[in-house]
Amino acid sequence: MADYRAIAGVCEAVVGLLRTSCSADDFNNELEFKLFTSKDFAENTIANGASLFMYRIFCNGAHRIPAGRIGLDGRRLDTKLPLELHFLLTVWAKDASLQYALAGWIMRVLEDTPVLPAGVLNSALPNVFHPDETVEIGLADLRTEDLFRIWDVLGLNVYQLSIPYMARVVHIDSTQRLREFGAVQEREIEAAAYEPVLPGQS
Repeated sequence: MADYRAIAGVCEAVVGLLRTSCSADDFNNELEFKLFTSKDFAENTIANGASLFMYRIFCNGAHRIPAGRIGLDGRRLDTKLPLELHFLLTVWAKDASLQYALAGWIMRVLEDTPVLPAGVLNSALPNVFHPDETVEIGLADLRTEDLFRIWDVLGLNVYQLSIPYMARVVHIDSTQRLREFGAVQEREIEAAAYEPVLPGQS
């Protein structure tokens, strides 16, 4: 099932896709692709390559209450949690020409693979996703002002070229059984109290 490791699995899958799709001969440089936390920016060790930094996890409103899967005991599990993952792919390079070339290459690779199948999603963390599960990867709509604000929060004085992306819909399955209630056997209707209005009363 897509359990709590699904978020990490998607991020690892994106980095893994870039890592396996490139060749050092393509850019005449060894390339690195890593997951970053906020502190990794200040301690960056990537000379040439890209980092993935997830800055937001959002609940997908269009799939707010997807039905849970059927458990091994034949009973339905509680509803899934549908998520959107928002992340930045930051390009690192020694010179501008290589940085821009890497940015174009990364965007082309992800455009060519807009849907990650279970085989790719499970490549780093096995058995997280079901064989029929997929995740869509696409460019995100992030205003320049918001992008710069993220860098301000990171506390860095130098901006690095970053491309916003979004992964959707990442379903995290529940391990709890769906609560079941007994069928309604009878219903009771209370009669409304009726008081007649006598002549002279209002």
